[in-house]
This record gives sequence, structure tokens and C-alpha cells, in this order.
Amino acid sequence: MNDWRTTEALFRYALVREAADDRLTPRERGPLVRETAAKLHAHPTDGLRQVSRGTLDRWILVYRRGGFEALKPALREVGPRTDPAILAQAEDLRREAPDRTGAQIAEILRRVHGEKVPTVRTVQRHLARAGLRREAGAAAAAGFGRFEAERPNELWVADALHGPVVATERGGALKRKAICFAILDDHSRLCVGAYFEPAETELRLERTLRAALQARGVPEALYVDNGSPFASAQLERACAVLGIRLIHSRPGRPQGRGKIERFFRTLRGQFLSEAQRKENLSLPELNRLLRAWLERSYHRRAHTETEEPPAVRFASVRPRYVGDEGLREAFLWSVKRVVSKTATVSLHGNRYEVDAALCGRSVELLFDPYALGVVEVRWSGRSFGEAVAHEVSRHVHPRAEADLGQEPASPTGIDYLALLETEHERELLGRSGGIEFRRLTDEDDNDTKEE
Repeated sequence: MNDWRTTEALFRYALVREAADDRLTPRERGPLVRETAAKLHAHPTDGLRQVSRGTLDRWILVYRRGGFEALKPALREVGPRTDPAILAQAEDLRREAPDRTGAQIAEILRRVHGEKVPTVRTVQRHLARAGLRREAGAAAAAGFGRFEAERPNELWVADALHGPVVATERGGALKRKAICFAILDDHSRLCVGAYFEPAETELRLERTLRAALQARGVPEALYVDNGSPFASAQLERACAVLGIRLIHSRPGRPQGRGKIERFFRTLRGQFLSEAQRKENLSLPELNRLLRAWLERSYHRRAHTETEEPPAVRFASVRPRYVGDEGLREAFLWSVKRVVSKTATVSLHGNRYEVDAALCGRSVELLFDPYALGVVEVRWSGRSFGEAVAHEVSRHVHPRAEADLGQEPASPTGIDYLALLETEHERELLGRSGGIEFRRLTDEDDNDTKEE
């Protein structure tokens, strides 16, 4: 502020110094002031500015009475408009979790105190003045050209985020790092699907993708990286069956994934910063809180880039849905086998009998990885019915079997995520439409289906 006042005083002094000379008579001073008032002058911070004769006369008068200091603008004594207790609570919230963003702190204050709270910018300025800047994150990545899909469901972007350590078994005996599979609509920034899982496998990704397809429709393209869950033959087959163009990013070239990386930053700053403060957090509880945060906060808050809430921007499209049978077909696993002379095929230690006409031919076996007792046989695109199981020693695919058994059965006193969850549950009880209930399936139901 003092530097600004000095700069303004120097600008004023440059305009009046010649006319303020005590040796000038009023007759001599008049033409100088009129000439100065008729011109445009370069202001240090405000471009070109024209100053009226009356203002110049006033500046000359105050300079002759008080010198250079008198030309400095007067300091305005403005009382604080925000309750100091609220600003103090903002400081406490930052000290409690240094990775909280200013926007997140303003959102928490709004949930607690209602609408009479400071703006995000006010909170950010106050925290900066108090020396409570947010902890620096990772260095900014190199900039790339901007891209945005023209409409919702034109392009989805999927990625995985390593989250907090949570209990993955009932009773909390086993703790593992939770992996968040998230899928973002490129146009609207709507998170069409997100789940925290105990393992980073293709089966866990398939569950998130399947739920997103049921709730938000089928996209035209899916953009993923080259991690093992995203580079599986099963994902390629699912996209081919559903007519989705699967695109893998080039190694070391992150273009196109910037939006979901930005979403993960928001997820960390606004959701995980709160969730990690909970003790003995379980995986089902983490996912319930995630759904409440998405529906009550993220999807309804205006996005800084689009200036629209993601839910509003996504509503401009009529999604293309597929039925349950179409989804089941898409997520069947497929392998090739050669039929033996005895009209049998083997699959992970199990032996099945097929149509004798297929002896010596290479057939396609389609199956649910969680139910190897039922296997469909196809040749040249035609179905030859279900194979007859002769010896079944393994009922679950080895990779699916590894996933079974891993599923789960404060200073400020503010639990932001609990507030969101309560609002979310109250809204669900108060109305029957507007939310895709297929997306809100309870985790325990999913666990039962897998087992």
C-alpha cells in the first residue's frame, strides 16, 4: 500500500511541479495548468489518464501547504466486513490441514455458517496476509495446447490415483492403500465414474467403467494411459463390443490427460484432505463419502474453466444406453482354444466338452471370470452353445480369485464430508428422480455378487 501511495504522489508531482513554483504569478500559472489539463498523461498503473483543471489546482494547493507527503492519497479506514471469528476459523482450518485450498476452506465455512461468509478471494487474501499459504505441490508441468471435446460423451478420460491407507476387511484387520479409478467426461468435467478399490487390476477398472456406462451412457471414445489395467485385452474387447474407440496415450506424452489430473488435484485438496482425518476409515465408508462429495459438491459447483457446474453442462446431451445383456456381453472375458480329438477344451485346469463338429478347430471361449462353470463356445462368430463341464477344479479365474477376500465387510470440530453425506442422503430420501440409482448400488451388494 505504501509503495502505491508513493507512486501516485510521484505522478501528481510530475504534473504540478512547474505550476506550483512560488515565483509564478496567477496570470503565468493559468496557461500552464490549462495546457496540462488538456493533455493525456501516462499513469504508472492505469494507462493514459486526463486530469481536470480543478484537480490540478487542488494538488497545487496541497503541495504548497504540505510538500510531497501531502500529495500521497489518504489512507481509508474501513472496518472489516467479515466476522473476525469466521476469519480466525479459516486460519484454524488451514493450520489443521495445510493442503486445504482456499476454495475448500470457503466451502466449509459456507456449509457451517450459511451464505454470510467471505468470498473465496477474501479467504485467500486473508490467509496470505496471515502467512498461511498452502503447502506447495508438485511443480507445474510443461504447457500444451488446449483441447476440449465438443459435446458430452464424445470423449471420456480414465486414470487411477493412489489414495489413503484404509481397512479392506471387516473389522479393519487388513489395511491397504486405496486406488481410485476415475473416469471424467472431457467436455463437461463431470466425473461419470469413480471408485476406491483395494487393488489396481483390470477387474477393478471394469467395475468402475461398467457402473459409469450404466449411469451416464456410452461414450464415443475412451482415452487411457498404458498402465496394466488399461492395456488389457479384456478392456479392448469391451470397447469393441460397445462401439467405443479406445485410445492409449503415447508413453511420456501426457497431452489429453490434463483435465483428469486437475480433477485429481481437486479430489486431493477438497475430498482426501478431509477423508484422511477420519480414524479407522474403511473402504465402503470412503466410497460412500466420495459419492456424497461428487453429487453434493463437485458436480454442482461451477468449474473454473467452463464457468458452469459439470452436472449442468453434461445435461445438454441425451446419452446412448445399452441394456443389461449388452453390458454382460461386453464384459465377458474371451480366450482362444483348439478343440481336441475328444471334443474337449481346457481352461485353467477345468475341462469342458463341446460340439464334436468343432474337433481340431480354434474356438473362442467366453466366460465370466467369477463363474468358470458357465462357458460359451463360438466359432467364426457363431455361437455353439454352452460347453458341458466335465472337470471343474477352479470356479473363479486366477486373477479374479486374487481379488476375492480383499473387500471390506478434530481441533475445529467440523466434519465437512459428514455434512455432505447427510445432505446427500436427505435428498435421496426426499425425491425419487433426478439421480441414477443404478450408480448408487451399495458396496456390500457388489461384494456379495463377486463372492
